[in-house]
Amino acid sequence: MSNIKSSKGMARKVSSPFGFLPLYNFFSALSWGFILYNVVSVFPTVGQPQFYSETKQIVTYIQCAAIIEILNSALGIVRSPLLTTFAQVASRLLIVLGIFQSLPNTEAAKTVVYVTLLAAWSITEVIRYLFYFFTLCAKTGPPVPLTFLRYNLFLVLYPLGVASELLIIYSALPLAESTYGAPYKWTLIAGMLAYIPGFPVLFGHMLAQRKKVMKSLTHSSYDKTK
Repeated sequence: MSNIKSSKGMARKVSSPFGFLPLYNFFSALSWGFILYNVVSVFPTVGQPQFYSETKQIVTYIQCAAIIEILNSALGIVRSPLLTTFAQVASRLLIVLGIFQSLPNTEAAKTVVYVTLLAAWSITEVIRYLFYFFTLCAKTGPPVPLTFLRYNLFLVLYPLGVASELLIIYSALPLAESTYGAPYKWTLIAGMLAYIPGFPVLFGHMLAQRKKVMKSLTHSSYDKTK
């Protein structure tokens, strides 16, 4: 790392792009970019349920890699709160492991709901990981357009992703009971109920962050016009 002077004279640390965290964020962005490519290019060609059959494995692998983020938080490598990080990753793992792998015949996963889920996840993650990459490595921080997308698209993508997740879990309940018994069904129900306190907290946090960031961008833009 090296100290870089910003335009306001403040020193900020910039990491080598070949460090662990920058590389993790860069390749995560590429991975989710591949999923987004499949949503845009492959789904219109093959449709459902073939699209689900062809992509659920790679989606599972890519999402499971996010377990690294829990470890990074637990070890203090990043400043993200452990509980929040765990909750975000666990909710995704419930979908990919608890349903795509354990209950692959879930009906909603074979419909357009799966496509909206991947669209929300992949767009969110491409932007998020690129934002983190540039935050770590760029002298001036993330590009303004990327920052704008990071703190505005979530207004649509978060609700879309959560709605898609809940529809898929709900669709899996009868199959979960018939395949593994009532305890598994109630485990999924408990996962759904966890969204009630979880989503408002995470969404509210992003709204608060958005207010700060947009205010900063507005002031920065105003300063440049003076």
